[in-house]
Amino acid sequence: GGHRRTAAACVPGRGVHLAAMSAAARSILRERKNWLVHELYVRRDFGACLRLIDEQLDASGGLSEYALYVKGMIRRQQGRITESLQLFQAALCLSPRNVRILKQVARSLQLLGKHRNALSVLEQAVVCGASEDWEVHHAKGVCYLFRRDLDDAINAFEEANSCHPHESTYLQLGKAHELKGDLTSALETYMEALESSPDSTELLTTVGLLYMRKRDTDKAFEFLGNSLTHDPRDPKTILAAGSIIQDHRDWEVALSKYRVAAARTPHNPHMWNNIGMCFFGLDKFIASVACLKRAAYLAPFEWIVQYNLGIVHLRTGQNASAFHHLSAAVQLNRRLGNGFHYLAVALGRLGDPDNAISMFERALKLDDGFQLRLNYCISLCNCGRVVEAIEQYHEFVRALEAAAKEDGDDELLTDPDIIIRRDALAKALNIV
Repeated sequence: GGHRRTAAACVPGRGVHLAAMSAAARSILRERKNWLVHELYVRRDFGACLRLIDEQLDASGGLSEYALYVKGMIRRQQGRITESLQLFQAALCLSPRNVRILKQVARSLQLLGKHRNALSVLEQAVVCGASEDWEVHHAKGVCYLFRRDLDDAINAFEEANSCHPHESTYLQLGKAHELKGDLTSALETYMEALESSPDSTELLTTVGLLYMRKRDTDKAFEFLGNSLTHDPRDPKTILAAGSIIQDHRDWEVALSKYRVAAARTPHNPHMWNNIGMCFFGLDKFIASVACLKRAAYLAPFEWIVQYNLGIVHLRTGQNASAFHHLSAAVQLNRRLGNGFHYLAVALGRLGDPDNAISMFERALKLDDGFQLRLNYCISLCNCGRVVEAIEQYHEFVRALEAAAKEDGDDELLTDPDIIIRRDALAKALNIV
């Protein structure tokens, strides 16, 4: 009997070997259907994919890394961001140094607005070997941009581009420069991107919009037109090009552009605002109000829509409605000098001269145009405040001459409407 016990004891590591085989078998069991999970996921058959994943997780006791990862990706695409984060974190517990999972954890945190936490995870990814990963540095830049750490964002985007130049990184880098107020650096960034992606409609449109901000409409129209040759129906480009055409008072051409965009983005409030002002330019006031009302419905807190509605109602003599919309505009934008100006005009027409003059005074703190001075002078004259009206008359003449000189446009000085008002005021105030 003793010999048999010795023989049994002489099989070295038999219990350990069996345990190892069992662990390997469990691993095979966990991963053996990964190929099918992947195939169902890329086919976007999410229902069947989730059923298979749940079977794998039940069989493995929740220890299948790939199943957790794919389920997290599906849940995020379904908008269940918090659940996706929990799934990625569970997968990360099984593989703490997996850069691919770390990036997905950071992405879910970013979508939840937890940019500081996302940055911490991305730093962890760099430590785990992602120092040359474009995606990690780009994601860091986006997080810094949301936190308005613009210098850190610029450094991160430049690091991403040094790893692998990418159009989306150039766009974000340019945006960071724009937010800093450095339009020159932003333009240089976009132009560098265009060297490698000359047919990118988004880059061409972005450059066009930047030239619009720099008030170089010729250059802006050149790039926007180039963009439209590649995608004639891009709503963002059409809106920008249409606004330039509109500024040149070519209402019908602008409307023809907007009709194309309206088919693709019928719920764009800025487009309906522009269409409304085209109809206003054509003196089609009912159509103008209808379009502006639609814009206001789509974007009730957009000050420019309320302002334009006020202007249209003022033009058509609907002074109470004008007051309502202009009041809303100045509530939404307290720095809107013209808003206070035309609100004062509406109040004057509604028989409230004291509040009208108060609004004119507020407008003068924000703006100093000749039309403002002219209307203020008229209101003072109507109230019998002659001394102040005479003072404003002289300020109006000064502002008119300055505007004509600045624009190089002598037509302002010979405009019949202005001459009639100026002469009527001079006569009323006994100014020779």
